[in-house]
Amino acid sequence: MPSIRRTLSPAFHGRSTQNGAAGFSSSPSNKLLHKHFPSSASSTLLNLVYRRGWRRSFCRCLFFFLIGLLFGITPFGQMDTDIRPKDFASPDLRPPHVHLQSDDPIFSYVALGVNTQLEQHNEVTDSIEPLKQLIVVTPTYNRGFQVYFLNRLGQVLRLVKPPLVWIVVEEKTVSLETAQILRKTGVMYRHVVSTRNSSDVKDRGVHQRNAALEHIERHKLDGIVFFADDDNVYTLELFESLRTTSRFGTWPVAMLEQSKNKAIVEGPVCNASRVIGWHTNEKSKRLRRFHVDMSGFAFSSTILWDPKRWGRPFSNPIRQLDTVKEGFQETTFIEQVVEDESQMEGIPPGCSKVMNWHLHLDTGNVVYPKGWLLEKNLEVILPIK
Repeated sequence: MPSIRRTLSPAFHGRSTQNGAAGFSSSPSNKLLHKHFPSSASSTLLNLVYRRGWRRSFCRCLFFFLIGLLFGITPFGQMDTDIRPKDFASPDLRPPHVHLQSDDPIFSYVALGVNTQLEQHNEVTDSIEPLKQLIVVTPTYNRGFQVYFLNRLGQVLRLVKPPLVWIVVEEKTVSLETAQILRKTGVMYRHVVSTRNSSDVKDRGVHQRNAALEHIERHKLDGIVFFADDDNVYTLELFESLRTTSRFGTWPVAMLEQSKNKAIVEGPVCNASRVIGWHTNEKSKRLRRFHVDMSGFAFSSTILWDPKRWGRPFSNPIRQLDTVKEGFQETTFIEQVVEDESQMEGIPPGCSKVMNWHLHLDTGNVVYPKGWLLEKNLEVILPIK
């Protein structure tokens, strides 16, 4: 029976086939495959190997990746696994300590300068003495110009450096009008009442001043006492000069005569701070021991309640006398405070300045409106057209 298998010619084996099969079929291994396997079977196996080549590469990459990962997580040294709270503490951000040597000329100079300034400041602070308190006594009564007089004096006292206390004395009872004026001045004050009858005394201020002296003695107020009537004119320099008084100070006062035709000066004549004489122009007053106005002197309040301090031979209360003639209240009062001019001090040195005026203003005929309010309208002099 004849065979139908086709025998390949040598020429066919020498040609190159498509898809690169020529190199494969010409190798000895390929020949071995052709020897054991048929031609169709060898072609199918080759395609299968080439199709599975990417899987082999992927397996190799995965294998080496796992090897590297294993080497990365494997500990080859000794680790400190003891975790303490101090490991989480915030870092210390303070600057490093610098040791300053005492021989550094710059820092030595700065420290020395600061200490010197502090020592000088302490010396100045210790040398400053507190200001003496001024005790201003003002008798007042209800009259037409009272609100003007008290406001004018209160505004001056408001400008004086503290400490200052203003003792305002009224007769019989405290009036609401005076209390309202005092509250508005802004000055520390004490409102005192004199209960004694002053109708039979020409100088009604005698009992009022005595009430203030009694108040100072009872409460032992420490300061410089000054009688300041509300109708007088005072300079700010006068109140500042009063604080230089140690026991008794006096100064000249300009006085407007009753006739208002001329002014006279009454008070001490001084050589520096020493009183060597007196100014006076009234013959009737030459019999007085001391020629000074009621607002022309000041004295220490301790004379009233501490007589042993000043060596006074008697301890009777110092008061103004209402039994003497008019114009002699000043000299009889001063004679209870000092013995002679050697215990007086002229203010200012030389007594060459007039720091207050004593004005005689008659306001007896001026209507005093109750509560400073007018109950009826005034008559119209010029009506509005």
